[in-house]
Amino acid sequence: MGAPNAADIKDLSPMVLSAEGPEEIFEGHNLILSISPTHATKLRVYCKRKSDYLLVLGGTNLSHEVEKGNSQEMGFYVEGLDFPDADFSGLVHINLSFCRSSDSTEIFADRVAFRVAPWIMTPNTQKPLEVYVCSVQGNKKFLKELKDLVQKAKCKLNICPDVENRGDRWIQGPDFGYVKIQVEQRDSVSDLDSFGNLEVSPPVAVKGKNYPLGRILIGSHLPQDIEPPNPQPIKPRRMNKAVRDFLSAQLVQSPVELYSDWLMVGHIDEFMSFVPVPNKKGFRLLLASPRMCLELFREKQNEGYGGAIMFEGLSTEPHTIEKLLSNEKLLRDSTYTQGCIDRNRQILKEELGLSEGDITDIPALFTLLPYYNKAEAFYPNMVNMLVLGQYLAIPKPFGPLIDGRCCLEQKVCSLLEPQGLICTFLDDFATYHQNAGNVHCGTNVIRKPFPQKWWHCLP
Repeated sequence: MGAPNAADIKDLSPMVLSAEGPEEIFEGHNLILSISPTHATKLRVYCKRKSDYLLVLGGTNLSHEVEKGNSQEMGFYVEGLDFPDADFSGLVHINLSFCRSSDSTEIFADRVAFRVAPWIMTPNTQKPLEVYVCSVQGNKKFLKELKDLVQKAKCKLNICPDVENRGDRWIQGPDFGYVKIQVEQRDSVSDLDSFGNLEVSPPVAVKGKNYPLGRILIGSHLPQDIEPPNPQPIKPRRMNKAVRDFLSAQLVQSPVELYSDWLMVGHIDEFMSFVPVPNKKGFRLLLASPRMCLELFREKQNEGYGGAIMFEGLSTEPHTIEKLLSNEKLLRDSTYTQGCIDRNRQILKEELGLSEGDITDIPALFTLLPYYNKAEAFYPNMVNMLVLGQYLAIPKPFGPLIDGRCCLEQKVCSLLEPQGLICTFLDDFATYHQNAGNVHCGTNVIRKPFPQKWWHCLP
């Protein structure tokens, strides 16, 4: 790595060495800065030399003799290299020794500690700044609709072209941001290690404890008391221990483990989201609800709309409300998946300090795939939305049309628009839904960082 420039230095932490006293005291003595070999890979220390910045500690440089100039204060700049992890608390120490030159006898010693800034996530409620999406075959119309919405939200849209994304529609990877984590070979990696399975709540207070940066949410395997219909001998999935340990080591966004292994992909963004609203908490939790969907369909059937068609105009098989409500497998799957979501509902209420009044149900349907007994969305999953302030980019569900309007869209608008939110439904059916994802999976957002100082957040 080359020497930092003036812009880089702004990201580093200043360290000032004050050396007061008569000049004669430094004759025959040395000032030595040093670090331990353990910390040599965790930090770098630079000192300004005219117009350049010289690396004095870090890597193979374990000690540095300070040149005492005319000034009583000497400035250094400290750069953290590794995030906290299971084997690294984030604390690094820099030692100062005042030694006799003739025999290196230490006369005085001091030490300063730095804590490396943790890896911090930002929730949907933070102001969006930039939106990222991939350009792939077949999503030109989706990109146009997304661009219009992003402009309304006053965000910058970054489209990753085909030649760069290599046909990968899921905007992810090291160009957006990454951290390297060593994984044991025997510890398998699964879809639960992907980051639709990694979310963060808005700031919350729980049982007298404040989480001003929110709490990290991850998905895991099912508890033993929840068993799918016709269970198969498939090994439960859990987010890799190396990832879980890394998240816990950050300290400031204490993780909460939810149950997502009931889903084929296994990501928590398939059944939950947060939206900003002008209430005391500043947000609402949205949860997918098969129960609400079936209640809505039964209501429409009783009103005489049992013949209304779902997926009209699409290449997939159309379904009427009557056909859906007479599908015993779908009803059985809905009972099971609703039970999984209800279990998560209780965990979220307890771990985020929420009440029923803080939660809005969003109609959804899931169906279990043969053999795996894992669920996937029956129609585009509306809770898997992109949140840009008050503007919501919601997967278009292609629900039954009643009087020319999708009854699912109408229901969601009636739930969210009174809370100051603006619902826009984007067609992601062929490009994303049929590839086991939706709008949230195919987009990424850079948001405004929290104003709170992380070092004031108690673990």
